[in-house]
Amino acid sequence: MPDLLIELFSEEIPARMQAKAADDLKSRVTNGLVEAGLTYAGAAAYSTPRRLALRVDGLTERSPDIKEERKGPRVDAPEKAVEGFLRGAGVSRDDLIERDEKKGRVFFAVIEKPGRPAAEIVAEVLEDTILNFPWPKSMRWGAGSLRWVRPLHRIICLLSREDGSEVVPLDVDGIASGRTTEGHRFMAPGAFDVTGFDDYEAKLKRAHVVLDAQERAEAIWQDATNQAFASGLEVVEDKGLLAEVAGLVEWPVVLMGEIGAEFLDLPPEVLQTSMKEHQKFFSVKNPKTGRIERFVTVANRETADHGATILAGNQKVLSARLADAKFFWENDLRVAKKEKMAPWLDSLGSVTFHNKLGSQRDRIDRIAALARELAPVVGADANLAEQAAQVAKADLASEMVYEFPELQGLMGRYYSAAAGLPAEVAAACEEHYSPLGPSDDVPSASVSVVVALADKIDTLTGFWAIDEKPTGSKDPFALRRAALGVIRLVLENSLAISLDRFMDAQLVRHKARMIDEVTDSDVEDLIDAIAEYGVFGAAYRTLKEKRGGDATAGLDAMKEALPDKSVDLLAFFHDRLKNYLRDEGVRHDVIDACLGMPGNDDLALLVARARALQDVLSTEDGENLVQGFKRANNILTQAEDKDGVEYSFGADPKFAEDPTETALFDALAQAEAKIAPAMKAQDFSAAMAAMADLRGPVDAFFEAVQVNAESEVLRRNRLNLLNTIRQTCLQVADLTRIEG
Repeated sequence: MPDLLIELFSEEIPARMQAKAADDLKSRVTNGLVEAGLTYAGAAAYSTPRRLALRVDGLTERSPDIKEERKGPRVDAPEKAVEGFLRGAGVSRDDLIERDEKKGRVFFAVIEKPGRPAAEIVAEVLEDTILNFPWPKSMRWGAGSLRWVRPLHRIICLLSREDGSEVVPLDVDGIASGRTTEGHRFMAPGAFDVTGFDDYEAKLKRAHVVLDAQERAEAIWQDATNQAFASGLEVVEDKGLLAEVAGLVEWPVVLMGEIGAEFLDLPPEVLQTSMKEHQKFFSVKNPKTGRIERFVTVANRETADHGATILAGNQKVLSARLADAKFFWENDLRVAKKEKMAPWLDSLGSVTFHNKLGSQRDRIDRIAALARELAPVVGADANLAEQAAQVAKADLASEMVYEFPELQGLMGRYYSAAAGLPAEVAAACEEHYSPLGPSDDVPSASVSVVVALADKIDTLTGFWAIDEKPTGSKDPFALRRAALGVIRLVLENSLAISLDRFMDAQLVRHKARMIDEVTDSDVEDLIDAIAEYGVFGAAYRTLKEKRGGDATAGLDAMKEALPDKSVDLLAFFHDRLKNYLRDEGVRHDVIDACLGMPGNDDLALLVARARALQDVLSTEDGENLVQGFKRANNILTQAEDKDGVEYSFGADPKFAEDPTETALFDALAQAEAKIAPAMKAQDFSAAMAAMADLRGPVDAFFEAVQVNAESEVLRRNRLNLLNTIRQTCLQVADLTRIEG
């Protein structure tokens, strides 16, 4: 079985595209080979700045012969139908055979396709792969029509066997396949031939090219950490930067340089970001102080002066970049210390957040108002929470964040500290954006939690107020991420928060600026009433009744503008919550069973109930009880539909005839005595356990007793007893939503 070697040699491929391009080359070629009937033992793809390579081991010599039998029309079918079948099958009339079928004699075509040699198939597959390669961006050059990420110069396509290797003939836009490649552009210029993958990899290494990107990354990291360790320092880990730098060089040479003393007092994050973004340098810190003191750069060649000239040039460019960063830092510090960031906050009034939601300054004011309302619920100081919300986004107008947007929040912490604001406020400035993703840390300091919640709730309610909700896979404003952030903030900090109240209040703030009839007094009264009654509907009805007459135009306009907005947004939270809990093994139907219960806008309460129900359903008693409950519910529902009455008037133990009936009355009474206080105390585990204890008495009842007895008195009493089972269980969760 031959082995296949492919190399596509070009000008420099952007580092960010290399890994995916190698994967695409592997998948497209191997899939094409398999579809054409070839099999292989293994495959691996490689990339360097100037080449994509693929090795395929143990390729079959040729595709198998194929004999296919295709059924056609009846023998007496119209001639046009027969001719169409002949064209589709690619056979002549003489090749047809006739067979008896249930519906008469039918034509069959036997199609034989001989196998093809591997070289022929490889050539077709590789040509198609090159011509249709999915580069994010591509270009044409010269007079050719081929599009590639950068000009393509050479194609290696070799089938190698123990007795030698052969070039697979191939020509793509004038570029003929061969066995020739090139080494390092500067250290080993010139072409050389290869006979197979092992020969190819070895000769590339002698020509100062490390083919494997992972091998280059490991060499860079090992050399960098060794040099830093020798100086009593350590390299700041950055896997993304390491992968990128490994894609910039074919022969990595690690060099460690000095940072000018005048820049060492810059915040380490500023140094690290500036060096990473502008120069692709690794930061080297002093582990004792945490200060960034040196940098590591990776050259693409060895030099006679051991990199001294390269380092000198890099240090010169770095000094210029850091001089800019120092200028921004010092200017920003002056604004923070002397003017308490006031100019930045004023300027945010002219920065549009969204054309329908106002400016960044408007947004800050809304977040601050919401943070003050959230603070008592979270256990934070309301004044500190409001103060933190007012300055949390001030750094968006700073020069440093304008230059490095990824430093937003972090610079806010530095500037708030410089302005003399409390430590809790400074921490909230940095942490209020978190969590940004499912693996991001969640703030735990109360002020930070309040501002983070207010920020995300304001974003969600704002876009719900203007009907800019996520659709399908589109979520341009990252609202799913914001909802997940709220969920994680609530759950990981064990917060008992009724979201409806705060969502309704913020929806009022958003909509008020869009409706002319709504006055400031309307907004204040509505928000106060929402705080008292918990939801917009009750607040609206109370105020309308209190005001009467002509003073309700603004209230009516607001009611018309907010039909079920918070209900829809809460459903969005519930969908996100299902996905969040999926990794815990909590079933969707379990969450649905708990969503039907009161307080489903308290996410922590909802999750506690769902986890307790999941635990019970994982036991035999719990699973069987659900079946007993469903049986009771089905019998009861059918009887109520048939009789046109509700059997909810209370069963009487004195009419019990069977011992299992009496035992069930006793068990239900005992369960009720445990469930009611447990639910009041939100001890869901105890309530679920008490419910599960009903399994035995319920099973015994159904095995021994016929509910629809001949005696009407007995039948009604037993149906009322089934209602007691239903109502007892429904206190805990809506078991009708449990599947199976």
